[in-house]
Amino acid sequence: MAEKKTEEKFTIIDGKDLILGRLGSDVAKRLLLGESIKIVNCKDVVILGKKKYLVERYKNKLSNKVVLQGPYYSRSPADIVKRAFRNMVPYKSQRGVDALKRLKCYNSVPSVLLNSEKQTVESAKLNAETVFYHTKVGEICNTLGYNKSK
Repeated sequence: MAEKKTEEKFTIIDGKDLILGRLGSDVAKRLLLGESIKIVNCKDVVILGKKKYLVERYKNKLSNKVVLQGPYYSRSPADIVKRAFRNMVPYKSQRGVDALKRLKCYNSVPSVLLNSEKQTVESAKLNAETVFYHTKVGEICNTLGYNKSK
């Protein structure tokens, strides 16, 4: 018997100029409640802090390991954002594993999602007047050696 695939409903969040930690707390809560979420423009998500300090922190994560044994850190902006969200859910339990399966992250907007309605998280918006030091995830990844341009 052939099973019919039902169209799954999901929320699309535009990550442009949203703070990573605040966005993550909102997304993690929604994922644990059973919502499916797709995040686009992960390269434009912002981390608070000076670029020099943030790049040094990620370089330490990449260099303090035995290459063949892990832990493995990706240099892709979408993977960095997804890993940050993974650490906000109980990913070692079945509930957390199911929540992470409902999350998709993209560096830019895929052609399938171009015409669909995108939401934003108001509590995670960057206020450039009050926050002086912030860096986009894409800039950090380019410094680490990620150079895929899409």
